[in-house]
Amino acid sequence: MIIIGGGATGIGILRDLSMRGVPALLLEQGGLAHGTSSRFHGLLHSGARYAVSDSESARECIEENMILRRIGRQCVEETEGFFVRTKLDDPAFEPRWVEACARAGITAERIDVAEARRLEPSLAPNICSVYRVPDSCVDGFRLVWHNALCARRYGGDILTYHEVIAIKQSNGKVTGVRARNRITGEELDIACEYVVNAAGSWSGQIAHLAGLDVSVSPDRGTLIVFNHRFTSRVVNRLHKSSDGDIFVPHGSITILGTTSTPTDRPDNNTPTTEDVLRLLDIGEPLFPDLRSYRILRAFAGTRPLYTPNNAVGRAASRNFHIVDHKQDGLEGMASIFGGKLTTYRLMAERMSDLVCRCLGNNQPCRTAEEPIMEDPSPELMQKAARVFPLNGAVLAADRLGSTFADVVEKAASETDNELLCECEMVSMAEVEYVARDPATHSLHDVRLRTRLGMGTCQGTFCSLRAIGALTERNVPLAFSPTEDVSQFLQERWRGLRPALWGKQLKEIELGRAIYAATLNLDGAGNEQEK
Repeated sequence: MIIIGGGATGIGILRDLSMRGVPALLLEQGGLAHGTSSRFHGLLHSGARYAVSDSESARECIEENMILRRIGRQCVEETEGFFVRTKLDDPAFEPRWVEACARAGITAERIDVAEARRLEPSLAPNICSVYRVPDSCVDGFRLVWHNALCARRYGGDILTYHEVIAIKQSNGKVTGVRARNRITGEELDIACEYVVNAAGSWSGQIAHLAGLDVSVSPDRGTLIVFNHRFTSRVVNRLHKSSDGDIFVPHGSITILGTTSTPTDRPDNNTPTTEDVLRLLDIGEPLFPDLRSYRILRAFAGTRPLYTPNNAVGRAASRNFHIVDHKQDGLEGMASIFGGKLTTYRLMAERMSDLVCRCLGNNQPCRTAEEPIMEDPSPELMQKAARVFPLNGAVLAADRLGSTFADVVEKAASETDNELLCECEMVSMAEVEYVARDPATHSLHDVRLRTRLGMGTCQGTFCSLRAIGALTERNVPLAFSPTEDVSQFLQERWRGLRPALWGKQLKEIELGRAIYAATLNLDGAGNEQEK
C-alpha cells in the first residue's frame, strides 16, 4: 500500500502497518517533517486546553500524552504545565474549566500564586490563579524520524521529494499512483492495493487528484522563538482558546504561539512582522518583560482543519477525521486529516485498523506498547563519551535513535570528530551519517534531523563548515555546495526578517557580510560577467 505524506501522521501509519506486516511505501513531496509536524509550538497536550470545548479530544490528548511519554522518551521533555488566569481573563471560565478537566480525567491542581511565581519568577506579579497540569514538550522533528527508523526496521520504505501527481483507478478501485521526483523531474508509476491520504494541509489537493472532495482547509499560524528559556514549564492562559496564549520551553529556548488565520495555500508559511508584534502584545500579560528578551526567529505553518460546515479559524474542529472513500464510490483509498501531533499515534492506529480490515490483515496494533526507540546501552554510551564532545553524546543518542551505534563506530574510526555546530552540539560523524541517508538530499534535510543551524547563530557559521566538510568527504547531495548553502541560509533568514531590530539586526548584517560580501555568495558585482 502507499501512504502520501511524511509528517507525524503518515510516518505513524507507516510504522503501524509495517509492524503488522503490511508492505507499505510512504511518498513525501519534500523532506520528512517539513510541513505542520515541524511548524508548531512543540506542545505535548494534556488535553486541558480542549477540556471545555471538546471533551472527547481532551480525553484522547491525556491518554496519548501518557503513552508517548512511555514509548517516545527521547522525544519528550516532561516539563509539566501551568494554566494561568490574568486580570484580563473571565473569572467565570475558571470553574467551568476545572470541572471539564475532571470529567476528561485530566489532573488540574490549583497552586498558590506565590508558589507559582517562586517556580517561574518571570511570570507577571498580578496574576490571579494558577493550576498545574501534565503538559509537556515534544520534539516534532525527532518524533517523525524515530518513527521512520522504526518503520524501516520492520520493512517500511520511504521516498522523499516525490510528489504524487495522479491517482490511478480502474472500475471504481485504486490501482496505483504516479509520482514525480521533484529533484530530477523523473516520473514513475507505482502499483498498489490501497492509498492513504495523510498529506495534512495538502490532503484536499490529493483528494482532488482522485476526483474527490474533502472538507479540509489550511489554517495559518505564526510562532516566535525566543533565545531564552524564561519559563521551565509550559504556560497557558486560562481562558477560551485564542491566539498567542501558549509558551513552550525547548532546550535553551522558549516558543510563543500561535495565531490562527484561514488561508487558501497549504504552503503559506512565511511569518510577518505584524504577526510578531501582535504575539508580543498578547503575551505580555503573562510575561511582562517579554519585549526585553531576544527573538531568535519567527516561523509559520498551516494546520489542516476539518470544515464541513464552513467553520473557519478557531471555530473549526481540532479533532481528527477519517474518510473511507468507498462511500464516495472509490474503493481502496481513505483520507485522514485534522487532529494534533499529540494524538498522531492514535490517528495512525485508527487508520491502520481500517486499512487492515480492507486487506484482510488481523494483526493487532502494538504501537502503544513497544518503544519507538530503545535506549543505548551503558557500554555504548561509554564508548561514545570518548569520541563526542562533552554532553554531545547524550544529545546525539537522542537525535539518532537506533542509528547511534553506527555513528559512534564511524566517529571512533576517525582521528577527530570535529564539532560543526556549537549551538546544538552537532559533530562531523553525525552530519556525515545523516547526509548519506537515502532520504537526505540537502543541507536543509540534515538540519531537520540533527538541528544543525537551529541555535543562536542560525547557521551563520555551521552551514559553511558543514557543506565544506561534506564536500571534502565526497558526500553526494542533490545541489551544488553554493546552491545548497544559499537555500539553507535563505530559509533561516526568512524567519529572521520579521524581527529585525536591536541586536538581531546587527547579527544578520554580520551573516550578510560573511556570505554576500566576503564569499560573494549572491554573485553580485561579478567583474567577469561585466
